[in-house]
Amino acid sequence: MASSSSASRALPDAHGRFGRYGGRYVPETLIPALDEITAAYAKTKKDKAFQKRFHVLLRTFVGRPTPLTWADRLSKKYARRIWLKREDLNHTGAHKINNAIGQALLAQKLGKQRIIAETGAGQHGVATATACALLGLKCRVYMGTEDMRRQQPNVFRMRLLGTEVVGVDSGTRTLKDAVNEALRDWVTNVESTHYILGSALGPHPYPVMVRDFQSVIGKEARAQILKAEGRLPDVLVACVGGGSNSIGLFHPFMKDTKVRFIGAEAGGRGAELGEHAARFSGGSFGVFQGMASYVLQDGDGQVVGTHSVSAGLDYASIGPEHAWLRDTKRAEYLRVSDAQALAGLHLLAETEGIIPALESAHAIGALPQVVERTRKNALLIINVSGRGDKDVAEVARLEGVAL
Repeated sequence: MASSSSASRALPDAHGRFGRYGGRYVPETLIPALDEITAAYAKTKKDKAFQKRFHVLLRTFVGRPTPLTWADRLSKKYARRIWLKREDLNHTGAHKINNAIGQALLAQKLGKQRIIAETGAGQHGVATATACALLGLKCRVYMGTEDMRRQQPNVFRMRLLGTEVVGVDSGTRTLKDAVNEALRDWVTNVESTHYILGSALGPHPYPVMVRDFQSVIGKEARAQILKAEGRLPDVLVACVGGGSNSIGLFHPFMKDTKVRFIGAEAGGRGAELGEHAARFSGGSFGVFQGMASYVLQDGDGQVVGTHSVSAGLDYASIGPEHAWLRDTKRAEYLRVSDAQALAGLHLLAETEGIIPALESAHAIGALPQVVERTRKNALLIINVSGRGDKDVAEVARLEGVAL
C-alpha cells in the first residue's frame, strides 16, 4: 500500500508528468494547440457558468447520478459485499459520455467547430457523436476496420447521429491505428479542429483532463457507499484499457489509502506478445502516441500487435497515471483472459440480470483473483463501465451461437 504522501501527489507536474510517465511527445505543430487546451481547461475549472452547464447536462441529458446497485447473488457466491457502479445506465450506454460532453463544451469555448475522435469498442465514438449532435458540432470518428466488424451496431449509431466514420485499414486495424489516423488529421487541421481523446492517455493535458471529467464516477460512488454502508469500501475494481473509467472511479479515493485499487487488464488468449493487451505483465517503458508509459513492444522498441476479445481494451499502452499508481504500489493490476471475461459476462447476466460490455466483463472476470486478495465480507465496488448490447452479436459468434 502506498503512503499517504505518495497518494496525495495525484496531479502531474508542470510538464504533465506522473513521475517518469506522461509528458508530450508530439509534432511541434501540435504544441500550440496543447498549450491552448491546457490554458482553456484551467480556466473552465474555475468558470462557474461552464461547470454549471456541464453538470446540468450530466443530470438532464446523460442521466446522472448513476445508481450504486447491490449485487445480492454475486455477494453470496463470493462471500463479499459487492456493489456495482452502474455506468451502463448512462445515455449512450457507457461512461464515455461524461468526458465527451466535457470536451465538446471545451471545444466550443475554444471556438472549434470541427471535432475528431478515435474509437475502439465504439462507445467513445458514439458518445462523441452524441455530444456533437447535441451541440451542433461537425464530427469525424476514426475506427479500425476490425473494430468496425466487431462493433457494427455502434458504427451505425454514429452515422445515425450525423457523424462521418472513417475506417482504418493499416496495422492491426484496431484502436492504436485509429489513434494514429486521428493524430494525423489533427496535425493537418489543428487550427479548426479539436481532438476529443477518449481515454486518460496521450499528451498532456489529456490524461488529467479526461480523469477530471470522469471523476464524477468516483465522487458519486464515494457518497453513495457512505450512505449505503456507512463506511468507505475496502476495494475498488474496474477494467483498464487506456484507463478512463478506472481512473474516474479511483481518483476521488486517492487520499483514502486504506481503499485498495484493482484494475483488470486484457489477458487475451496467451502470455506471448501479440496474444494479449496486458501492459504491466508484458510491456516495458517506452514512448507511444504522445506519452511515456508502459508499452507492449519488442526488444527493438517496435510496438507489437495486441489481442483482446474486447475492442475497448485492445490497446498497446496505458494511461501514465496508471503506470505511476502501479509503480508506487497504490494500485494493483490483474490479467483477465478472454475466457475469464466471457465467463464474467455470463455470470453477471445470470446472477444479477445485467449484461455488461466485454470491457466491464473483465472486471467481473477478475473476481476470483480479487477474492484471493481480500478477506471474507470485504466491501467491494465494481465499475460496470458499459452495457453489453454492442457485444451480443460478437459473443454469439465467438461461442458458435446462431442469431
